[in-house]
Amino acid sequence: MFSKARRAFNCGMTNQDALSPLQQAIETLGGPSAAARFLNITPQAVGQWRRAPAERVLEIERVSGVPRHELRPDLYPSPEAAA
Repeated sequence: MFSKARRAFNCGMTNQDALSPLQQAIETLGGPSAAARFLNITPQAVGQWRRAPAERVLEIERVSGVPRHELRPDLYPSPEAAA
């Protein structure tokens, strides 16, 4: 089975295009183990995430720089939409 990044490469997409905002945040931090260290949780917890947990969105934004409205648009509307 190919990874999502590998499938994206095969489809002509860039690696950045293939990653969700949560995946971008994790990769920005250096992978699941590094993200877990930044967040003071286990790598296994990070590996179980399918979307950013509501209680961790602000912390993930702070350490990764990925905006909260990209991590969880259901909780944090885009600033453009609020204006």
